[in-house]
Amino acid sequence: MKFIVFLLVLSTLFAFGQDSLKVPSKDLQIAAAVMAAPEDLRAGATVYGFSPEGEMITLREGTNEMICLADDPKRDGFNVAAYHSSLEPFMARGRQLRAEGKSFQEVREIRGAEAKAGTLKMPKDGTTLHILYGKEGYYDADSGKVVNAIYRYVVYIPWATTESTGLPMTPTVKGAPWIMDPGTHRAHIMINPPAETQEF
Repeated sequence: MKFIVFLLVLSTLFAFGQDSLKVPSKDLQIAAAVMAAPEDLRAGATVYGFSPEGEMITLREGTNEMICLADDPKRDGFNVAAYHSSLEPFMARGRQLRAEGKSFQEVREIRGAEAKAGTLKMPKDGTTLHILYGKEGYYDADSGKVVNAIYRYVVYIPWATTESTGLPMTPTVKGAPWIMDPGTHRAHIMINPPAETQEF
């Protein structure tokens, strides 16, 4: 009898966990995800999102080189992204390692070693990651706009340095570009436009 009660409680907790995930519909995920991409590339972008169970899936196959990521329902806040397909090996490897339970530092070290060895293909030219995010952000389906979120550009230029780019390691003025992780496989230019100038 106790075992039956235990199974009932367990099944109830599992059902509650599934219901509380609240994954948006496929169409809503796509509509929100493409807001991170440049407007002229949205219609043809590939979109990755989440199944009703919260697993990452392909929501739409694209016709151009842009890939968009839908907001993760398991994480707080709002975060959608878009990037050129040449960055996909780097991004996909990170997702794989995190799914295996690797820490941030482990992911960084493993990808770094693989990039240096040439087994992880990195983009040859500057490749932009577009991020639209906010702790209180959300996609308003009625207006077709993202509310309470801001935009960030991350331009990956593997192995670049302050000397090779002329960029500082901190922004000289608000919103100015600067280089982060110089000299590494994940060297990138950070550009954070002032939040008060943004509207989506």
